[in-house]
Amino acid sequence: MYTDPIYNMLKLKVPPPLVLLISAVLMWLLSELFPTTNENSLRLFIAPTIAIIGIIIAVSGILSFRRAATTVNPLKPERATSLVIVGIYKFTRNPKYLGLLFILIAWSVYLFSLYSALMLIVFVLYLTEFQIKPEEKALTVLFGDDYVAYTKSVRRWV
Repeated sequence: MYTDPIYNMLKLKVPPPLVLLISAVLMWLLSELFPTTNENSLRLFIAPTIAIIGIIIAVSGILSFRRAATTVNPLKPERATSLVIVGIYKFTRNPKYLGLLFILIAWSVYLFSLYSALMLIVFVLYLTEFQIKPEEKALTVLFGDDYVAYTKSVRRWV
């Protein structure tokens, strides 16, 4: 069994795509429980546009990691070979999670439900506390002062 403390910090985390899926289902349930009577057909254009932006943001983060030949799996920080601070990482430390958030924003727009939009806050709070903060601890252990300096110059979300 792998006993590295970095691994142990992250081993029980729910994968972010699963958090996205759970959040999306809860958003749909909220929109069904508290339906909105005032529909807006513009949402059918706006929602896909926001989702595409989210996909572009997330894929940009993944491609930056691939170019640096480092792992894209946040649950395996011991495999990180380099600190990626170029490309989209100049603007956000978590483009993959920001992309997922944009996808949920698009879903909320499509559902046209204020109650479902409340799940966006829950999503951000959950990912920040249970995924991002442990990753930040792991990256601090792996990359030390370089990572700390990076966190001071680039925000966690945007």
